[in-house]
Amino acid sequence: MTSRWLLGARPKTLPAAIVPVALGTTAFVGEGQVIWWRSGAALVVALALQVATNYVNDYADGGRGTDDDRVGPLRLVASGLATPGEVKRAALVAFLVAGLAGGALALAVGPELFVVGALSMLAGWAYTGGPRPYGYLGLGEVFVFIFFGLVATIGSFYVQDSSVSLLAVEVAVVAGLMAVALLVINNLRDIPGDTQSGKRTLAVKLGDRVTRRVYAALFALTGFGVILAAVERPPALLGLLGLLLALPPIRAVMGGASGGALIPVLGQTGRAQLATGLLLSIGLALGG
Repeated sequence: MTSRWLLGARPKTLPAAIVPVALGTTAFVGEGQVIWWRSGAALVVALALQVATNYVNDYADGGRGTDDDRVGPLRLVASGLATPGEVKRAALVAFLVAGLAGGALALAVGPELFVVGALSMLAGWAYTGGPRPYGYLGLGEVFVFIFFGLVATIGSFYVQDSSVSLLAVEVAVVAGLMAVALLVINNLRDIPGDTQSGKRTLAVKLGDRVTRRVYAALFALTGFGVILAAVERPPALLGLLGLLLALPPIRAVMGGASGGALIPVLGQTGRAQLATGLLLSIGLALGG
């Protein structure tokens, strides 16, 4: 029973929640005293929002039949392991966890975080839920870049002393680019099924060939972002070591891997994202 909910939470996507909090917190090192419970609460918020969004995606796509012929990892509704109602309730529980942790931060930092939190939860639901999900309109990458890049990273910096720095913005862009790469590889794999079901993701709109180039370009831009952060904190160059893990998935994608062959590439992308983010975070802390 527990394993199905863990699978439904899509653990391979969780680096997209961990990395921005780590980057935002370590970018603050040297600016003042890190308040660790706030960083912990920010991590709970990010993880809970990621899980909630994944469950909403499972619930909404399963209900529409979009996942019926998909090639990727298991989906709870489409596989019959859970009913749409059960998955919807799981999403709401995850949103509640995010709301409680975010509420504690808002009480400690300021009411503006209530607004940010509400917008983040609304965006997580509307990605594939509701009558006009923007994930079906090719806007999913925009959502991921904004909320799992800019908002999560800058927010993790902001909760420390209600300020924002240029460095925080720079590493937020890095986090956003890597999070988008995770979505792009997921949508590249699903182009055939999404095309058939009428789900117009960015990958469907761009086509297979261009999407592969976009995937590789995202990691190239990530490397540039790491170098930019190193201008202020030279040890940040450690992040480039993590990008070495991106070479195998990039080779697979540019070599034409498709369908089931792209399933392990998703995990490799997540590991490259996590390694790059954590090594960059170590560099930021050392240089702070």
